[in-house]
Amino acid sequence: MEKLLNEQVVGQIKQAFADLVNPVQILFFGSKENCEYCNETQQLLSEISATDEKVSLSQYDLNDDAAIAAQYKVDKAPAIVVASKDGEQIVDLGVQFSGIPAGYEFSTLITDIILASKRDSGLGAATREFLKTLTQPLLLQVFVTPT
Repeated sequence: MEKLLNEQVVGQIKQAFADLVNPVQILFFGSKENCEYCNETQQLLSEISATDEKVSLSQYDLNDDAAIAAQYKVDKAPAIVVASKDGEQIVDLGVQFSGIPAGYEFSTLITDIILASKRDSGLGAATREFLKTLTQPLLLQVFVTPT
């Protein structure tokens, strides 16, 4: 199978991942049925996780592993959850991608892996204080489409 990431891109990822501090767990949710881009997304994540030992990849089927998908609030495939890893415990940080992270979303995925490794969102003090005032769960979704 032909690689999706060329040597130059792999080198850039390795350079970016030099800043990784703690282990990161990437959870991939695919489906054997009606899943456009599942194979490509799985391959992309495999190539990314192979660039650094602090990045691990686990793979699930949306239907066969429905309980795990529900645990991470995944309801479509392909889906990616970027989580932190403390020993054997996986901690959901609420970072999730639906669809293949191609184009500009690719750099967002790499940045999210780095942030998850640092265990810091990068948010400023004022934003953190505002978020502490929230009294109900907030679902924030960002939608992008290729143009």
